[in-house]
Amino acid sequence: MTARGGRGLVPLLAFLGMMAYSLSMAVVTPALALIQQGLHTTAAGAAWAITAMTLSAAVATPVVGRLGDLYGPRRVLLAVLAIATVGMVIAAAAGSLPLMLVGRMLSGIGGGVFPLAYTIIRDVYPPARTASAVGLMSSMLGLGGAVSWCLAGPIIDLLGWRWLLWVPVAGLVPGVLLAWWIVPASPPREAAKVDWWGAALFGGWLVAALTALTEGMDWGWTSPGVLGLLGLAALLALVWLRVEARVAEPLVDLRLMRVRGVWTANAASLLSGYALMAGGLLFPLLVQLPASTGYGFGGTATQAALLQLPASIGMTAAGMTAGLLDRRIGSRLVLLGGAVLTAAGYAFVVVEHAAMWQLYVGGLGRGIGLGFAYAAVANLVVAAVPAGETGVATGINTLIRTVGASLGTQVSAVIVAGLPGERGFSAGFAVSSAVMVAVLPLALLVPPRARRSGKGAPCRGEERSAAPVT
Repeated sequence: MTARGGRGLVPLLAFLGMMAYSLSMAVVTPALALIQQGLHTTAAGAAWAITAMTLSAAVATPVVGRLGDLYGPRRVLLAVLAIATVGMVIAAAAGSLPLMLVGRMLSGIGGGVFPLAYTIIRDVYPPARTASAVGLMSSMLGLGGAVSWCLAGPIIDLLGWRWLLWVPVAGLVPGVLLAWWIVPASPPREAAKVDWWGAALFGGWLVAALTALTEGMDWGWTSPGVLGLLGLAALLALVWLRVEARVAEPLVDLRLMRVRGVWTANAASLLSGYALMAGGLLFPLLVQLPASTGYGFGGTATQAALLQLPASIGMTAAGMTAGLLDRRIGSRLVLLGGAVLTAAGYAFVVVEHAAMWQLYVGGLGRGIGLGFAYAAVANLVVAAVPAGETGVATGINTLIRTVGASLGTQVSAVIVAGLPGERGFSAGFAVSSAVMVAVLPLALLVPPRARRSGKGAPCRGEERSAAPVT
């Protein structure tokens, strides 16, 4: 499979797609108060501009990945980018909250660019260069976050909050054109079927669980609404597991998810997602608290964004380097190093956070460590699964990371609220450090390189019997 425009343009396509999606997900956060005013809604209603896209992306990502495995990544990628672009336009032009939520839900389907991009990389690049390309793509997450925070303030101040929602469209439009030009077509596999019942049940329990997780702080963790949603999620999950175990071509091959290289990487992704978003809440909040508290810095939103910039750049650089390290020492050791760096960065700010330079040092260690960890888990999953399962496996991995990110935000907020004063931040940083320490045994459980090589990846008809469960 050879790209029409050359392999060198594939990272550019991935950059545009992932950057546009990351921007679309992140740019709403600094504009929530203005969206509330502009659409004449409540704070909770405005917050659903984030929640709607998060839920949509969580459900769509593994489903889109599976469709890419079955029908080829090119046609699915074109459809996903087109739908996401339409959604972003609707959200940017919306005059009411319901219309904006429709647009944001359509935009969330753009989360499917992640597994599709990994599938394209595996198809286009030779095995020796796959790890480097995957690492480069994983680094786009950090760069997208950095760009979104840097753009938010000036655009809102000079042009207004609606222009902030138009920015991702500028990335997706050329992305659609590049995808049409660069990504080669691939024929659908014979007798390919989509497990739509499995997809519907999967989406049902996932939406119920994530809604409970998202609204737990506002509704109360023991409220009837949260407990009811959790109960519904558990019931639908049990039915889904039963369906997936019986259908001939399930949405998710559960036996594949039990492969040691896959489940260890997924567990590490959950914890890494927690560590990413915990810092995304704790660092800016600490910077913007009034100096009169004795531990806050009384900084502006711009200063909080600038604090995130070195960490995001460090995450990007680490992701780019991780692929090269994979070829020398393997992603197992890259994951170990990333976990150690992230844990050390958080441990430093547990005891030293009285000056801004200390936050920069701790944040930079966190960013570099997470850049290594994110790239490593993506490479581990890609290497552990047959080629025909790359999309759905990396989609599940992305989904699990999203769940971890939600946990990082919610748990950190609970800690800060439950432990008043400086203790709340120290405890939040300490928990994040402990979470990354828990990644260390997972990294040690990853099979050695020789056992997880992608050599001789079986064809679709051989995949189920070929994937060892260890």
